[in-house]
Amino acid sequence: MGLSYLVYPGAHHTRFHHALGSMHLMEKAIQILRFKGVEINDEESQALLCAILLHDIGHGPFSHAMEHSIVEGTSHEHISLLFMRALNDKFNGSLTMAIEIFQGKYQKKFMNQLVSSQLDMDRLDYLKRDSFYTGVAEGNINADRLITMLNVIDGNLVVEEKGIYSVEKFLMARRFMYWQVYLHKTGIVGEQLLNRILQRAKQLTNDGVNVNCGESLLFFLKNSIGKDDFNLEVLNVFAQLDDIDILAAIKKWQTHDDFVLSRLCKMLINRRLLHIKLKNKPIENVKIEKHFKNLKKKYGLSDTETEYFVFSGSIENRAYDLNRQNINILKKDRKIVDVAKASDHLNLKALSKTVTKYYFCYPKSQIIFD
Repeated sequence: MGLSYLVYPGAHHTRFHHALGSMHLMEKAIQILRFKGVEINDEESQALLCAILLHDIGHGPFSHAMEHSIVEGTSHEHISLLFMRALNDKFNGSLTMAIEIFQGKYQKKFMNQLVSSQLDMDRLDYLKRDSFYTGVAEGNINADRLITMLNVIDGNLVVEEKGIYSVEKFLMARRFMYWQVYLHKTGIVGEQLLNRILQRAKQLTNDGVNVNCGESLLFFLKNSIGKDDFNLEVLNVFAQLDDIDILAAIKKWQTHDDFVLSRLCKMLINRRLLHIKLKNKPIENVKIEKHFKNLKKKYGLSDTETEYFVFSGSIENRAYDLNRQNINILKKDRKIVDVAKASDHLNLKALSKTVTKYYFCYPKSQIIFD
């Protein structure tokens, strides 16, 4: 959930909860599909459960919030695959089929779709779970109904026509959850501060300034680790990192001699965040320049230092992607139709369009620096 707890105090559940929940839903899906005559042998069943259990193991501290800050240019899916391969070596190849399913290389395509698609066990779990813990009722979906309506035709996962309204509800719930929770403006500014803290700490470390923190975190501050730099040693160090390492470091850095690092840390710990404005069109440069110059002049900061406190960016949301593993509806006449065409819901096609919003962050008042 990243820093969603800044908005929703109940959002303290972990990715471990989510991994177990996803595996539980996968068990249900396997039972339903077997009941409908879909062939899934015991080895495939175990591989599916392993694949969904480990699908997010590559996430680092604060999950998506820090996905590209500790490690550069590397997705959590790639790191998950590296962990799975390492475990496969340790357990004498027993995860080979699970890895093939995870990568979409297994001969039965629907198995990868159960793990990673636009209607998979991952999404069915996190939407319902996150809705429950945040209290955002709009995100609550009927996962049991959706799983009951699953079937396999010509090797692909489909949803029987009776379940189309549940799919519509699922897509609408996903849209609501992204705007109300995952892309909430307070969560965005919190995540920006978190990433800028790590960015500043890394810069200071590279400049030879002592930054006191745990050994695992210090390793990634001292070294620039990209996709091609991962070996077993790096993977083991990465595995030692969690939210506690980051929060402990931030608490220490509140008293650091560096103005930028200490102020950023105090903001996050004390929840005195930067002000954020969210707009439907790009922010005018004049407004950004005004706050930028005022802050720079008042504290005698350089342009680089000021950019840590005054900045802009954009966020995107698309609830349904027409070009990626479509959600297909099995009609009564056995025809397969994309849900966007099969649905009579007027907003469903609109959900396939990417919506972009623009944000602008700056200090509310100068008191946060005192």
